[in-house]
Parts: sequence; C-alpha cells; structure tokens
Amino acid sequence: MAGLLTFVSARGNAAAHRDAVEDALGLLRHRGPDDRRVVATDEVVFAVHRLVVTGGAGGVQPLSYPPLGVSAGRYLIAFDGAVYNAAELRAELIEQRDARFVTESEAEVIVAAYHHWGPSAVNRLRGMFAFVIWDSSARRAFGARDPYGIKPLYQLSRPEGVYLASEKKALLPFVTDRSLVDTAQLQHYLTMQYVPEPATVHPDVRRLGAGESFVYTPGGPLANRRYSQLEFRPSSVSDEDALVQRISAALRDSVHASLKADAPVGAFLSSGIDSTAIVALAAEVDPRLRTYTVGYDDEQFSEIAVAEQSARALGVPLTATVVTPADFMHALPRIVWHLDDPVADPALVPLYFLAERAARDVTVVLGGDGADELFGGYPIYREPLSLATVSHLPESMQRGLRAVSRVIPQGMKGKSFLERGTTPIEERYYGNARIFTDEEKAALLRHYEPDIRHTDVTGPVFKEASALDDVTTMQYIDLYTWLRGDILVKADRMTMAHGLQLRTPFLDRAVFEVAATLPTELKVPPRSHETKAALRRALAGVVPGAIVNRKKLGFPVPIRPWLRGEMYDWAHGLLDTCGAGELLDLDVVRGLLRAHRKKEADHSRKLWTVLVFCVWHAVFVTQTMRPGYFAGEDDQDARRREQLHLP
Repeated sequence: MAGLLTFVSARGNAAAHRDAVEDALGLLRHRGPDDRRVVATDEVVFAVHRLVVTGGAGGVQPLSYPPLGVSAGRYLIAFDGAVYNAAELRAELIEQRDARFVTESEAEVIVAAYHHWGPSAVNRLRGMFAFVIWDSSARRAFGARDPYGIKPLYQLSRPEGVYLASEKKALLPFVTDRSLVDTAQLQHYLTMQYVPEPATVHPDVRRLGAGESFVYTPGGPLANRRYSQLEFRPSSVSDEDALVQRISAALRDSVHASLKADAPVGAFLSSGIDSTAIVALAAEVDPRLRTYTVGYDDEQFSEIAVAEQSARALGVPLTATVVTPADFMHALPRIVWHLDDPVADPALVPLYFLAERAARDVTVVLGGDGADELFGGYPIYREPLSLATVSHLPESMQRGLRAVSRVIPQGMKGKSFLERGTTPIEERYYGNARIFTDEEKAALLRHYEPDIRHTDVTGPVFKEASALDDVTTMQYIDLYTWLRGDILVKADRMTMAHGLQLRTPFLDRAVFEVAATLPTELKVPPRSHETKAALRRALAGVVPGAIVNRKKLGFPVPIRPWLRGEMYDWAHGLLDTCGAGELLDLDVVRGLLRAHRKKEADHSRKLWTVLVFCVWHAVFVTQTMRPGYFAGEDDQDARRREQLHLP
C-alpha cells in the first residue's frame, strides 16, 4: 500500500521538479507512514509514502525492474493496493518467461507482468490497485486502476508534463487556480451527494476512471481507455442449489485470499449479513480475528449491541467505539480534508473513527462493501416490482395517469406512486442518494444551469444497460456511479487517513462472475420483501441464523436529531463563516435548518449535504478552516503544508 505521486516531464527536465514533488509528497504521509522514497531522472520523478503490508524491506518503492541483464532498470513502478494472486503470477512468469525476481513484492510482479505481457497484463491482476510504470526505453508511462475503482488515481496535465497521485491534495500545489470551483460538478454533488468520476470539483484535476488504463508519451496527450467492462448477465437457473454453492465457494475463496498479509489483519463488523459473513469466513482461518464496530449513545441508531451478539455467536473478539456529536463537529474539517472532494454520506464519519480505533491494533481490515450492488441488497431495488402495475401499462394509459398525478395535491397518498410508475427508469433512477431536486437546486444555487442534469452522468450508463431488466439496470447504474463515487471513496479515504488498508472480498473477480448471472427473482423475490435472496441462502450455514434475514442498517448516523439539538448552533455558525455565499444562497439553507428544528420536515440529508460542502469550501477555497495536525503528522509535515499554502 502506498501514497504515490509521480511526475512525467514533457520537456526532459523532471529533475528540476524533484523538490516540489517531494514537498507535495508529504501530504500523502497518512497513506504510507512506514517508508518514504523519491527517485528522480531527467524524465520522471517517482515519489512514494509506503505502508508495509507485504514484501517487507524488499518491497521498497519506487521499484526498478528488471534487476539484472542488459535492460536492468528499464522500468520504474509506483504502486498502491494489493494483488492477491501475486504468488501465482510470479510462478507463471518464472516458468513460462524465465523472469527474474529479487523481492517478494507485488509491485515487482506487476512490472514484470507488464514487461512480458504488455498492457494486457492488467487483466490478469486479482485485487485492488492503482499504479504508474515508466518505461525508459520506450519513453512511455503506463498505469491503471482496478475494475471497481477501489484504489484512486488522480491526473493533472500541465504544459510541463503530467502529474499523477493517490489523492488530489498532492496535485493542488501544481494547479494554477485552486479557488476555482467547477459549478457543474457542484450541481451533480447536490443531486447525488458525491462528485461523479472522472471529474473533481477542481476543473483541472481529473480521476482515472475505474477499470481504465492510461498511456502518456512526453509531449503527447494523456490517453485514457477502458480495459475492463463489468457486465451483468442474468440467466435462468436450472440448479439453484448449485448456484448457491458457487456463491459460497467464491466468497470463501476471496475472503481467505484477502487474509494474506505480513501485517496484522482484522475486520469491520456491523449488524448486517455482509460484514458478518466476511468475519465468519475469515474466522475459519483465524478464529481470534479482531473485529471492530461503531455506534452511539442513542440505541435507536447504534449497532453495537447487535454486533456484540454477532461477535459472541462467531467467537471473535470485538472492540466498540462510541461517537458523539462533539466528535462529529471536531473531526469533520479533518475528514473533509482527507476526502479531497465533498462526499455527503454521513456514514463516513463513524467510519473514520472506526478506522482510527482499528489502526491501533491492525494494519489491514476486511469489510463488506460491494455486496449490495452485486447481489441486489438495496431496498430501492424492489421499486420496479412495486411499480409494475403502472409501468407495464400501455403508454397511452400511462400518459393519462401521469396527468392525474399532476392534479393530486402534494403529499396525498398515491401521487408519488403514479409519478414514479409513469416515469421512465432513465429519468427516475440515478442512485441511492437523491438529495436536491432540480427545482430546489434552482433556488439554492447562485449560478444554476438547467441543462446540467443527472442524466449527463447516468445516460451513458443506461445505454450500456439497455438489454437488462429494470432491477439489474439499477444495480448496473450503482456499480458505475454510486459504488465508485460514494462507497469506495469513503472506504479508501477514511481508512487510509489512519494508515489502514481496507480489503473488500465481495469485489473480487470470481465473486462478481457468479453474481452477474443471478436472475432477478434470486435477488429480490417478487412475493416477499427480501433482498439479496441468493446471497442469504448461500450464507445460511455460515452466518448465525438470527442475522441471515436481518434488515440492513449499515452504520446509521443520528444526524436528524443532532441537527435539531447538539449540532444546531454549530451548523448556523458554519453557514455564517464558510464563505460559500457566492455559490449558494445560504439564507435558503438557514430556512431549511429552522424548519428542520421545528420538525416541520426532515431536511437532515439536504442540510448535511450543504454543510459538508461548506466545510470543504472553508478548508480548500477560503482556507478559513484549518483541520490541524493529522494522524502521523509531525512539525515538519505541518510546516510543509503551510509553505504550500494548503490546509
């Protein structure tokens, strides 16, 4: 694991940029506090902060390859992630290509695979990864991200060359105007609660897309291309028992592979089936696996009691962390700094504290992210079934019902049902989080553009899913938007903020292959309220019976009552001092806050979305909010941030 920052010069003078790159590397220390190294040539600067998970001292980065021969040192690689089949690939390369290795590191396997197999080598990697390789003979840079986008890679093209980094903050010293906000992405954020990739709020900085690779030759364009296409292929099932067994076997193999590490491994444990399944399967290998959960004093929202029951049933130790409103308010600037772009998922705050506690004991944790997108776990996936009585009617009848819905008073029973049932799924669905409507954004934004809509993001994805049923289409949309923009961003940033590697066994090639074939009725059965039906069957003998059919919670956060009570004054103060009034009509937000406190409506998600952006604006734009020292930061790192004029 690592925080990487690389620069490829367009002019052959990279060494002149070494000091600037090394200074900016300090902003990534939290991702790799164990080792720091910078290598500079005339053409590139490769800089890495490394977290030692595998490979030990032999895994030092940046790493050169080959180690011997006439082409020794031809390549240089910087790599972030974990490749679970590295040992198998190493053996194959030795046997078939007589490859030479001098370390046990995954980085050496990746660069050797690239040397012998070319760009197609990336398709053979099992795991999570983002890497950059410089080929000094071909004078070409090549890199890639894993198919799901678990590990990040940011890109900045400048006249002097191309910069690539694990986090955007390390690229900001090289951005011309760091105060410039991409208002189109702000609109998308207010709709979806995240900034959809490949964009960022800083218009000059982009993300390499999930499942994409890039090629850059100095003086030429930066060329990204998709190398991986994750596709659902629902099919009829002749032997349901055999399919269920395939799910169980694939997930068990993935969990066991994810346990491979030279550092201590633990797991997150919530109240639901996903994390409980990961813990149960991991405990087959390590019966004393350390587990961690988080909650609150308010038992209505806390999962601690249920997680304790699960831990006792599985026989594993559990450490619980209690988070307070004061913790939220104090840590939020630091959390937003780690995010780089605003993400208004309240669950990322308890995840931050959960990771902080786990990092005291372990270096690697397993989590249950990805199960809902792959196996149909979100309750909203049942919507096509509930709307079928209307959505399957002839278009002429739907037009009539749509007209009826317009005259039904707002809030009256049946209005929403008719509106949703007569709206095409391409217009109706754009992810799990749907925060502000177009009308609400028009009132809130100082510079609202009506032509910027959620379909700009989801439209191309819907075209790719045109042959799928509606439930699977919704999964596909979430796989390419919600999972990448929200779930995996918060997972990576909140854990790496504490030098903790999170591994996600559900997001494995073999697990996806079996999940992709599930018919709708084995995800959301038509005559029940169940979700993830096939997965629950597969785990019936693995997970304690009381948990198999438990309702999904997923680290819920009590922001609704807190914004009416303990956090009300803090929210008002933030609106007064954040400096975002040129972009947002903050009086509209103040009105929402007052109405929320009076319980006239539940505006908690809307308020939280704006408040997170206000913190982001105060940290990154006006720099009136200083997060303070970060985990692992010393006086030298703090001074470096000050010299770079970064928060």
